Amino acid sequence: MTRIYQVDAFTDKLFHGNPAGVCILEEPADDKWMQNVAKEMNLSETAFLYPENDGYNLRWFAPDAEVNLCGHATLASAHVLWEKGYTGKDEILKFFTKSGLLTAELKEKWIELDFPTLHEEISEAPTGLIEALGIEPKYVGRNAFDYIVEVVSEEDVRSIVPDLPKLSKVTTRGVIVTALANSEDYDFISRLFAPAIGIPEDPVTGSAHCCLGPYWMKKLGKSSFNAYQASARGGFLKVQVKGERVILSGKAVTVLEGEILAQQ
Repeated sequence: MTRIYQVDAFTDKLFHGNPAGVCILEEPADDKWMQNVAKEMNLSETAFLYPENDGYNLRWFAPDAEVNLCGHATLASAHVLWEKGYTGKDEILKFFTKSGLLTAELKEKWIELDFPTLHEEISEAPTGLIEALGIEPKYVGRNAFDYIVEVVSEEDVRSIVPDLPKLSKVTTRGVIVTALANSEDYDFISRLFAPAIGIPEDPVTGSAHCCLGPYWMKKLGKSSFNAYQASARGGFLKVQVKGERVILSGKAVTVLEGEILAQQ
């Protein structure tokens, strides 16, 4: 029996944050089968994990491709393992992934993820990027996965209506758009668009904050932030930069659970 869950991550309210699939396996699964399950779930990412050594092997699939790093589906996976009794809530979880060892720890109802930093470097905007976003950038950079575009104001971030077909032609996993926040509740806000991998707009993107944390640390001269991703669903997370690691903290809530009938 293969159990699967849907979890709203980086939120404590149902139908907010970023929904992720979490598929609990007993052993490795076929890549094509996992991709088909992710396409069937039609969420930004579905996580697949099974016990390995003293932790779990973890992989993430978007509807159209496997991805190398995903924050919200890792947070959702940790939430399921603790909530459904797969492991004790006092245990620090180890995930063996294509981005190396990631860990998760439960601290006073907050799930803390230990992730690698993703430093950006200044970059020329590729053909079609700025036209697809329809904005005037203050800065364009790129990390290992995404472009990052800083704009003048929070209102600029919130008002973007990108040309998704044009944006999907830009060679990148996704495009992060960010600005300083107006509210005292947040230090910065962002949105992320990834039509090239089947995600028009990702509701809340943990891995993007592995870049946003170091980026805003350089600009603001501090290492801890409250961040808001301003998608239609919206999501809140805490970000702390510690050397070459970023601690992402968030909450999660389970929406549904079931059994996959399609055999591998």
